[in-house]
Amino acid sequence: MAEFAIQVRDLYFSWSNGADVLKSCTLEVPQGEFWMLLGTNGSGKSTLLKLLAGLLTPTSGDRQVLAPVGFVFQNPDHQLVMPTVGADVAFGLVEEKLSPTQVRHRVAEALAAVNLLELQRRPIYALSGGQKQRVAIAGAIARQSEVLLLDEPTALLDPDSQLDLVAQVRRLVKSRNLTALWVTHRLDELDYCDGAFLLEKGCVVDRGDPQRLKQRLMQVELAS
Repeated sequence: MAEFAIQVRDLYFSWSNGADVLKSCTLEVPQGEFWMLLGTNGSGKSTLLKLLAGLLTPTSGDRQVLAPVGFVFQNPDHQLVMPTVGADVAFGLVEEKLSPTQVRHRVAEALAAVNLLELQRRPIYALSGGQKQRVAIAGAIARQSEVLLLDEPTALLDPDSQLDLVAQVRRLVKSRNLTALWVTHRLDELDYCDGAFLLEKGCVVDRGDPQRLKQRLMQVELAS
C-alpha cells in the first residue's frame, strides 16, 4: 500500500503565452486522508488539481497520483451528461465492459454511499445543486476511484448544503479508505479535513494542521 496517494515534486506549469501558474510546487497527501487546498484567486489551485487529474500537462516536475482518479468540478452541470441519476452514474462504467448485473450493483452501491439510492430514477434537472454534486461523487465511487479531486464543489451551494457535502466526503474518505484533495475558499470547511496546504503565487507556502492554517488566514483577513 502506498504511503502517499498524491505526490507532487517541483512542479512547474506555464500557459502558452508564458504566464507562470505553478512554480516549484511540492506536496504530499497521505493515503486514506482528506486534505484541503487553500489560496486566493489566481494562486494556481484549480490548475494544480487539473494537473493531478491529467487534464493538463506540467511544464516540468513530477506528479504521481494513485489511480483511478475521480474529478469533481465546481459546477456539476459540466460533468453530468445523462438524463437520470442512475444512468449518469452508469455512464462512467461503459469502458469497463461490465455485465448489466455488475453495472446495476456498482451504481446502487455508489448511490447508497452518497445517500441518493432512492433518487436513482430521478431526472438530473430535478435535483438540487448539492444532490448534483453527490451524483458526480457517486460516479467517481462507481468507477472505484482511489483518489477524489474536488474543485470548490460547494461554491454554488447554499450554506447548509455546503457543510452537508463536506461532511459526506469526509465520511466517504474514512469509511472507504479513499484519499481526497478539496479546493476551497471557505474557512469553516477546514473543520472537516485532516490537513491543508496554502498556495500562494503557484507555490505551497504552508501545510499541516488545518486549525493553525485557519487561524493564520483569519488573521490575514482581519488585517486586510
